[in-house]
Amino acid sequence: MIKQDTLTFLNDIKINNNREWFHANKKMYEAAKQNIIDVTSYLTNEISKFDNDIWAFDPKKALFRIARDVRFSNDKTPYKTNFGSCISPKAKNIYDQSTYYLHIEPGKSFFTSGVYMPYKPFLNDIRRTIYYNLDVFINIVENKEFVKKFGNLVDDNDKLSRVPIGYDKDSPAAEYLKHKNYFVQISLSDEVLVDEKLFSENILSAARLMKPFNDFFNHFVKDEASG
Repeated sequence: MIKQDTLTFLNDIKINNNREWFHANKKMYEAAKQNIIDVTSYLTNEISKFDNDIWAFDPKKALFRIARDVRFSNDKTPYKTNFGSCISPKAKNIYDQSTYYLHIEPGKSFFTSGVYMPYKPFLNDIRRTIYYNLDVFINIVENKEFVKKFGNLVDDNDKLSRVPIGYDKDSPAAEYLKHKNYFVQISLSDEVLVDEKLFSENILSAARLMKPFNDFFNHFVKDEASG
């Protein structure tokens, strides 16, 4: 579970987002970081019990850096106000695979899986596979349990207004082809985060339903593309 001290650190850095405060509170940061590493290790072990794509790896490598890349941003605050870790076959290389991702941010935490900002060739393969194998995709994303848990795919305000060139605009797959990202997620309240039983139950029940979704991208799409 996530410790209350970890949430306190994230709340504090949101107010004190500067290098002086960060370095003065380095021990607090290190403790929070270790908490996320421990949680990532636990989730990796539990998910690997039903998802053979997930195997033991150094959880430190799954954790995204807290330092922000401000080179091309108008926001020059040096640190993120969240922790993020990626549970996947290839750790943080998220652009050519479907992954599980844990986002910890007070009041805005979530657990998600799917494909986010994929490389263009992978996105092309996904759309082509959905177009020609729509029944396979629908059996996953329109499954009653899946819809009850996640609703629809997250649009993320980044959906095409028209069907991509080369595809029939009247195809039953049209709305799915407009997506640039393919992912689903559940929200995690602060109360759930700090409760060991609720935290585990919420995430692992979601991950079990997410597995066929990940498999579609990591196996079916890639097999179709290579075949």
